[in-house]
Amino acid sequence: MTTHDGDGTGTDGADWDARAAAFDEEPDHGLRDPEVRAAWAARLRAWLPQRPGDVLDVGCGTGSLSLLAAEQGHRITGVDRSPAMVALAREKLAGRDAAFLVGDAAAPPVGEERYDAVLVRHVLWTLPEPRRALRHWRDLLRPEGRLVLVEGVWGTESPVGIPADELTVLLAPLAGQVRVERLSGDRALWGRKVDDERYAVVAVPDRS
Repeated sequence: MTTHDGDGTGTDGADWDARAAAFDEEPDHGLRDPEVRAAWAARLRAWLPQRPGDVLDVGCGTGSLSLLAAEQGHRITGVDRSPAMVALAREKLAGRDAAFLVGDAAAPPVGEERYDAVLVRHVLWTLPEPRRALRHWRDLLRPEGRLVLVEGVWGTESPVGIPADELTVLLAPLAGQVRVERLSGDRALWGRKVDDERYAVVAVPDRS
């Protein structure tokens, strides 16, 4: 999980185990508010494939985005470094077509499985080798699969994160189609007004 508010990667898994019980109290984590939940559901519907498919949720946290994707018909595999987060995600998606694994976001323990989409929120910027992680996630995609990356830059005095321009540069050698969607102005996503940089990138790798 990030050192800001991400999903189970940037710090030790045990650290996030201790925070798991309260994690969903943040509006954009638990998605308990109907307006926030609806806002994220609408974005996911636009970002993920229209047809139900296999989605890998990297740094899944407590599974809130996984649940929205499952409700839209997708089959979910979630990966998080924190066993406590994974346990909560399994509970949240009990009875659905979903599996959750404890593992490293940079190298999810999914073997030879391939996916129609790899979904990653607030994780990439915490990884020591983001370019390598992007290549690995790209290789987990089926033909015509896509990366859905939700990132940002948080704070003013000592900002942390990855700017959209930097991420698009990292994706340039990997993706033929890259779409950046600015999210800071959508108050419903965060449950409050935000002034920092928040965005999503949908990238379809170039297979040529």
